[in-house]
Amino acid sequence: MADICLEARDLCKTYIVDGYSNNVLQNINLKIEEGEFVSIMGPSGSGKSTLLYTISGMDDMTAGKVIFDGDDISKMNDKQLTKLRLIKMGFIFQQMYMMKKLCIMDNIVLPGYQAEIMSREEVNKKAEDLMRRLGIIETADREITEVSGGQLQRACLARALINSPKVLFADEPTGALNSKASMEVLNEMVKANESGTTVLMVTHSEKVAASSDRIIYLMDGDIQGELVLGKINATDGSDRISDAEKLSLRERKLRKWLEEMGW
Repeated sequence: MADICLEARDLCKTYIVDGYSNNVLQNINLKIEEGEFVSIMGPSGSGKSTLLYTISGMDDMTAGKVIFDGDDISKMNDKQLTKLRLIKMGFIFQQMYMMKKLCIMDNIVLPGYQAEIMSREEVNKKAEDLMRRLGIIETADREITEVSGGQLQRACLARALINSPKVLFADEPTGALNSKASMEVLNEMVKANESGTTVLMVTHSEKVAASSDRIIYLMDGDIQGELVLGKINATDGSDRISDAEKLSLRERKLRKWLEEMGW
């Protein structure tokens, strides 16, 4: 069994609105193993994004604890959390947040410079290597308004990976992309996972979630069930069929399960 790199224990998140309590997360217990690719699905308002933000320390928890790489993040102060997110976590979102005054390359290298775990020369080389791997090296000097949505999201992925994070958190990373660009970004996330990066992703897309190892179904702030699909590129005999057929089979299995869950 692989080591646990991320764990939520009785995690709760409550918002107080106009004097009323809104329990967005209710006693969530969740373990993510090193090297897993896990998708979180569920209807709108089920608490998916809140779970992602709370478990990564981007949002405060109301109760419970989160253990990340052996450390209890609920006991960390803001400075410690900021350092942890910079060095050990990577983030990509549906909205492609980048600094407008910086070119693509400068946006990608910035967290590498801030982390100070590599020299600037090493950061620059890694950024170039990532951009070549992601097929966007030609955009290095362009402004963020001069590239396509798919190219920009791949640049966001490169930025998220620049410090070799332990876990990549993704909130609807393909939600604003067309189908072709979505699959390109997803394929690169799968490759990052195969290289050892753990991935925790929120998605509404069955096609996107079908590439993950495990799917967790959330409803009303509570985990209702999970489906284990295993590694999409596992050498278990399924490699005898084409990638398209494999993905189609996984997607059909996922769709049937989601229907059983009330999707």
